Amino acid sequence: MEYQNDQDEYMEQEEEWEREGLLDPAWEKQQKKTFTAWCNSHLRKAGTLIESIEEEFRNGLKLMLLLEVISGETLPKPDRGKMRFHKIANVNKALDFIASKGVKLVSIGAEEIVDGNLKMTLGMIWTIILRFAIQDISVEEMTAKEGLLLWCQRKTAPYKNVNVQNFHTSFKDGLAFCALIHRHRPDLLDYSQLSKDDPLHNLNLAFDIAEKHLDIPRMLDPDDISEGVPDERAVMTYVSSYYHTFTGVQKAEMAANRICKVLKVNQENERLMEEYERLTSDLLEWIRRTLPWLQARQPDNTLSDLQKKLEEYRLYRRNHKPPRVEQKARLETNFNTLQTKLRLSNRPAYLPSEGKTVTDIANAWKNLEGCEKSFEEWLLSEMMRLERLEHLAKKFKHKAQIHETWTHGKEEMLKSSDFRHCKLNELKALKKKHEAFESDLAAHQDRVEQIAAIAQELNALDYYDSATINTRCQAICDQWDRLGTLTTTRRNALEETEKLLEKIDQLHLEFAKRAAPFNNWLDGACEDLVDMFIVHTIEEIQGLIDAHSQFKATLGEADKEYQAITALVTEVQNTAQKYQIPGALDNPYTTLTAQVITNKWGEVRKLVPQRDATLQAELQKQQNNESLRRQFAEKANGVGPWIEKQMDAVAAIGMGMHGSVLEDQLNRLKDYENAVISNKAIMDEMEKIHQSVQESMVFENRYTQYTMETLRVGWEQLLTSINRTINEVENQILTRDSKGISQEQLNEFRSSFNHFDKNRCGRLAPDEFKSCLISLGYSIGKDRQGEIDFQRICSIVDPNSTGYIQFDAFLDFMTRENVDSDTAEQVIDSFRILAGDKPYILPEELQRELPPDQAEYCIQRMQPYSGPNAPRDALDYMSFSTSLYGESDL
Repeated sequence: MEYQNDQDEYMEQEEEWEREGLLDPAWEKQQKKTFTAWCNSHLRKAGTLIESIEEEFRNGLKLMLLLEVISGETLPKPDRGKMRFHKIANVNKALDFIASKGVKLVSIGAEEIVDGNLKMTLGMIWTIILRFAIQDISVEEMTAKEGLLLWCQRKTAPYKNVNVQNFHTSFKDGLAFCALIHRHRPDLLDYSQLSKDDPLHNLNLAFDIAEKHLDIPRMLDPDDISEGVPDERAVMTYVSSYYHTFTGVQKAEMAANRICKVLKVNQENERLMEEYERLTSDLLEWIRRTLPWLQARQPDNTLSDLQKKLEEYRLYRRNHKPPRVEQKARLETNFNTLQTKLRLSNRPAYLPSEGKTVTDIANAWKNLEGCEKSFEEWLLSEMMRLERLEHLAKKFKHKAQIHETWTHGKEEMLKSSDFRHCKLNELKALKKKHEAFESDLAAHQDRVEQIAAIAQELNALDYYDSATINTRCQAICDQWDRLGTLTTTRRNALEETEKLLEKIDQLHLEFAKRAAPFNNWLDGACEDLVDMFIVHTIEEIQGLIDAHSQFKATLGEADKEYQAITALVTEVQNTAQKYQIPGALDNPYTTLTAQVITNKWGEVRKLVPQRDATLQAELQKQQNNESLRRQFAEKANGVGPWIEKQMDAVAAIGMGMHGSVLEDQLNRLKDYENAVISNKAIMDEMEKIHQSVQESMVFENRYTQYTMETLRVGWEQLLTSINRTINEVENQILTRDSKGISQEQLNEFRSSFNHFDKNRCGRLAPDEFKSCLISLGYSIGKDRQGEIDFQRICSIVDPNSTGYIQFDAFLDFMTRENVDSDTAEQVIDSFRILAGDKPYILPEELQRELPPDQAEYCIQRMQPYSGPNAPRDALDYMSFSTSLYGESDL
């Protein structure tokens, strides 16, 4: 109110001067020149000038531009038409803006300005000068004019022949101007050499020095000042430029200190950003080099090759990956610390370069873990496949060898014409023999089909030596087809000759009929008793043992059949001996002999106990595997829940659910970290057990839901969670200490945040964040303006537009207004002071005001100034200051 009264009193005095001063043509001339120079001193910052003050303000455009430059505010958009009402509208916008600053416009209307009324135009400009150049001058709570006069008196008091009592006659001889310059810049002139009797020299000297060295334009004419009565308004306007220039020197040191502080923070942040980029590039490059190895799926031919790959993978998990896990955790910790420092220094959040964000690292790491899992699964499945292939290949060779042994000589036998020279009984014998062969041939059909089926399965499983298998199988099948054809041909020939031969030996026939199937049974029994098998559980081996027991139960009936068959041979021998039948011992119906049957029967009886021993050995092996399963499950069922419990405890601390002091939370987290590290021996022991499990070809465990892979991932996630939570708590301590908030305030913020974090996910959605602010007493209107304000707040706490507000950003927002912080506008003002109110700054000015290293830092990073009338080496400090608080290529 006191300031307004002083202003009103001063404006009333101005009305007196309005009636008296502007009627004098000499004063009007001085005012026109001075006011034009004053306007141009500001308009040149916007890249323009005026020549005729009463003409170039008529359309209102440059008038509005002048007000925007000197006020730093934006006026309403001007009308671009050239009609009179457009010009009046623009001038009215300028006058309304002046009036909004508390200035009473006395007898000044837009129509007079548009009409080019010089008196009204000068009055309006004087009003602007009063408001924006003189009104802010404050010395001992005096009015602006009195304060400026007192400032001149104090600054020139020590100088001879200077007695400032007013703003007209006291400045006629120019010594007052020279004294003001010498008082602040004694290096620019020698006051002792000046004479009161040479006013023109004194005035020209002061005006030249002010224009050249102080960037104060020449607003007065020495002839007008020395010869007549100087216009008070013109002199006040010019002297106010001296006041603003010299008082700005006092602000230079403060401005330099502020810039040093800001630049130091920015340099440290840049160092952290470069380190983050380097660590990120190194980690991503390692992942890029590792992925092709994990994604390679080139099949190997032997189990030993795959086991070598599995050992390489174990070496990778033990030696190569753990340091990268630590590097990833350290990188995330550094990133969070950098973001905290940026928030505390009022900088925008750091956005890493493309492809190097925390999300990119997490995605690459997740892809790496997925490739690890699939690679290990592939190795195990390949081992199972090759094991199966080797088993099938051995089985094929075994059956093929048996079949080839059986078929050896069969083609030559079927092609023989021996029956043509036989007697009747011999022919009958040959026929019966052939019938027995056909029975035997039919019995072997199943074996041939088994051989073909095994070969087909080997092809389907991509057996590496499939060509050899196929060749051998094809030869067996071709021979089988030839045997069928030859058998049919021989049978037809025997039937044609059968009419000539009638005698038959029933005893031999009976032997042949019973011996052939029994022989096949013996062959099958021998084959089954030496058949190879592969099992993975006790139940499977027990099934084979039970089947073998059932087979042994049939040996009694087989023994009876053996006794009956051998009895037939014995009967033949007895009969031949008794009746002396020549050649009767030769059985014409079969190639089998009692000795063959006896040998095979003996072989079966010998193989039975061997089979027993083999099955029992496999049973013992499966029992050992079962013990390994139980041993691993016992450890896993203890470690798995412990990891889950530790994860829940760490998450509870991260959510601040215990409400304790941050230092206590930090200590508790470090205790968890030490507990995890101390239990590393258990994980190492489980790795050894897991290795034994895999080496024993155990692929599943029904005693636990945990696998070694899930425990590894859980262990790594627990370490990562503890490190991340420690980093968050340390950042909260850093925020609390730097912002000066109490533990009770921090607990209140955390309690409110957790109350609205319904999902306990450590972040708030926008609606939850708004409710939390209201609960803490923050006023947010329900109208459109309230929504605009809330969106502005969201842009502060969620600069990356993730849609969620983290607790650190929430805490920073709730405390930032209580702490003084630097802004881009403050830095720009500080540079403007160093530059002497110029829109650019020179390298020598930076080197004069700043420390050498920080001056060089600015010179290297500032862009050249592109405005008019600027020296060639002028630098743009405005864009540089803005880049310190926004996106930048620095």
